[in-house]
This record gives sequence, C-alpha cells and structure tokens, in this order.
Amino acid sequence: MIRLVHPKKTILSANLTRGLAALSLALFLQCSAAFASPGVSGGKSSPAPDTGLETTHSIQVSKAQTSKKHKIRLYPDARQQVLFFSANGEDGKVYQLYLFDMDGRLVNQAQIRNKETTVLTTIPEGNYLFEVFTDDERIENGQLTVR
Repeated sequence: MIRLVHPKKTILSANLTRGLAALSLALFLQCSAAFASPGVSGGKSSPAPDTGLETTHSIQVSKAQTSKKHKIRLYPDARQQVLFFSANGEDGKVYQLYLFDMDGRLVNQAQIRNKETTVLTTIPEGNYLFEVFTDDERIENGQLTVR
C-alpha cells in the first residue's frame, strides 16, 4: 500500500491503491502477451502474424437484474480488451459467472470468492447473455455486447 506522508498525519489512499493495482494488472497482461508473441526476437519486433482475429474495440454491459445484497461488477478495462468480474458481498460467498451466446451455449464461465476479481479474455465479437449465481441463487443477469 502506498503511504502519503504529511508532517502531522499519514494518509492512506485506498482509491490510489486500487487504481495502481488495476494499472499493474493491465501492464502485466500486456507484458505477458508481448513475451508470448513469437514475433519478438533479438530486441527487434516484427509485425504480429495475422490470426484472423481483430482486437476488441468495445465491450458493453447492461444488467437486467441487480442484487442489493451483493455488489457484482462486470466492466471492461480502459482499452476495452478484457472483461473484469468482481464481487463484494458476504464473507465466505462464492460467485459464479456464466456467459452464454445467443443460442444458449455456454461460452465462458468464471468463479470467484467474495472481494476477489478475475479477468475474462478472448471473448469473440457478438452478443451474449450472462448470469451470476451464489448458493444456487441467480442474483444478477443481463446482456454483454462485444464489438
């Protein structure tokens, strides 16, 4: 945690800490992708091979049902490349996210505990339905659009 020291008191900045944690995660993901890229050798970079997949330009989340008891967040990163899933509710709870395509097929799923965040990557373009469960109870649902 970063401490900002004032002559008479110490101020802890939780918002700054959260912002730095998100920035660190984004930089880690970016660096991991760069080192995993086969186009980097000897300090010179060559164009990435064309895989037929375009980068994500927009991720939009709209909720149809929200929980007052559990704070569930689904949000993209600043570059709109990945989707974060976080939960803040009761201690000891486990939350499951299910992502379905418009034909009802399960495309992706994630499980986290209370006060945790996970990242969903490689979501292809399209429209999706999502549902969030805890203790076999649906607490949130809605639609996700990736363009």
